[in-house]
Amino acid sequence: MDRIADYLFEVGMLKRTPRTGWQFLGSGQESVAEHTYRTAMIAHALARLAGDVDVDRAVRMALFHDLPEARTGDQNYMNQKYVRVDEDRAADDLVRGLPFGDEMGGLIAEFRAQQTPEAVLVRDADNLEMLLQLKEHLDVGNRNAEEWIPFAVRRLRTDVARDLARRILERDSSAWWFDKGSDWWVRGGKV
Repeated sequence: MDRIADYLFEVGMLKRTPRTGWQFLGSGQESVAEHTYRTAMIAHALARLAGDVDVDRAVRMALFHDLPEARTGDQNYMNQKYVRVDEDRAADDLVRGLPFGDEMGGLIAEFRAQQTPEAVLVRDADNLEMLLQLKEHLDVGNRNAEEWIPFAVRRLRTDVARDLARRILERDSSAWWFDKGSDWWVRGGKV
């Protein structure tokens, strides 16, 4: 149980590990844990829509895909031009001694290899999470986000992810809650 407790403390590091690419956009910040949560939700949606992948496997893979970053930190694209991080070693060290370590290590390795439909779909979920962030930044006025969007879209490999990306880009990021056609925004909850 001590090893599991230590693992859970390590998972908590993701709440304090920043995603470093946003510093180049000039706005926004998020932790790796925040990114991972929405990536897992996107993976679930994509897997359900695709219909030909193991939904449970995709969601578990999405939950674990960035776990080595608790040890390595997040390496943005600029960092990756100059720094080589041994995420495989970090993943191996992270899962060692856990009763479910083989499963976790296998899912992380599968994601990194990008050879299964689940791994490709989870990578698309990972990129769609960034696309959603970019659209949110664009909708509040960060014009730099518009320059990044085409690159995020070009990374998508599945039809279902490309279809969802088109819909994301056509929508206003506040449309889910701000029903502009409703009188509620004039009167509030009062009759």
